Amino acid sequence: MSYFNRLTKLFLLTAVLFFVGNAGQVFAGDKEIIKFATLAPEGTAWMKEMHALANEVKKVTGGAVKFKFYPGGVSGNEKDVIRKMRIGQLHGAGFTGVGLGEILPEVRVFDIPFLFETDEQVNKIYDLLNDHFVKQYDKKGYVLLGWVPVGWVHIFSANKIESVGDLVKSKPWMWEGDPLVQEAYSAMDVKPVPLSVTDVLMSLQTGMIDTVYGSSQAVLALQWFTRVKHMAALRMGYATGGVLVSKRKFKKLSGEHQKVLLEVSQKHLKILAGKIQEDNRRSVDVMVKNGIQITPVVSGAEKEKFRKAGTLARKNLTGRLFSKEILDQVLSNLQ
Repeated sequence: MSYFNRLTKLFLLTAVLFFVGNAGQVFAGDKEIIKFATLAPEGTAWMKEMHALANEVKKVTGGAVKFKFYPGGVSGNEKDVIRKMRIGQLHGAGFTGVGLGEILPEVRVFDIPFLFETDEQVNKIYDLLNDHFVKQYDKKGYVLLGWVPVGWVHIFSANKIESVGDLVKSKPWMWEGDPLVQEAYSAMDVKPVPLSVTDVLMSLQTGMIDTVYGSSQAVLALQWFTRVKHMAALRMGYATGGVLVSKRKFKKLSGEHQKVLLEVSQKHLKILAGKIQEDNRRSVDVMVKNGIQITPVVSGAEKEKFRKAGTLARKNLTGRLFSKEILDQVLSNLQ
């Protein structure tokens, strides 16, 4: 064998060994782990469906895209989660309207007290504004994977809440930093106690607060129902929620994997939204069996007082939280 042939074979062998030795590193570099946080505890419909979503993404991408979950508020409150997403410690999260509003305040138009009366109205407005909010979150550096509304919001309390006056006499909680609830309570002359959602249970136990608000599923999952006795049947509003991933992390995925993440997320989040509404109905039954008493819808006059408070809050927040154009678009489509 000539020197040239030996040199050529040596070169080819070296090249093959180099490729084989580094192949693991090449493919390992293609793998992405999405660190995902949520306030929802393990065992809830939220986390069960998120695990199903993650498993399908992993399967379809051949293990190239995986999720690592931080449930139950272990990553802090939603402000903490947003901060960690901005610096890259987290890449995605399931948010309530409060968290979504920290990034894009006008999304809180969905959460206006007494804005909606039926599920059909809710679905109509979500469909109407979806494309707008997808674009707005993109401008903020986030990809909106889908909506997961929390559902109808009720008041849960140690004592019956049958009127605005009853609410004034109570010691109500308010999600710390939530301008929407602040304005609504202010319109009713209610003085709430602002607390992080992670501090609510302890504050109920110590008596610092005796009244909370939320969807029935959330109140059950977070164990708040163990410290109250009554649930007001009156619907205070419809709370939004959604799933975001950072645009920076999203761009690290290949085009094909981006498509997979979007399609699989939309599929499972739609399923999750349906499950959450069913869980809300079941949660009421569970709480009633555990001693919670449902206070019937208040009288027409008192109901109107609540509605007027919602209207005043809406008026005061127009131009601050959401634009008049967005609000007018919503109201015109509810008529």
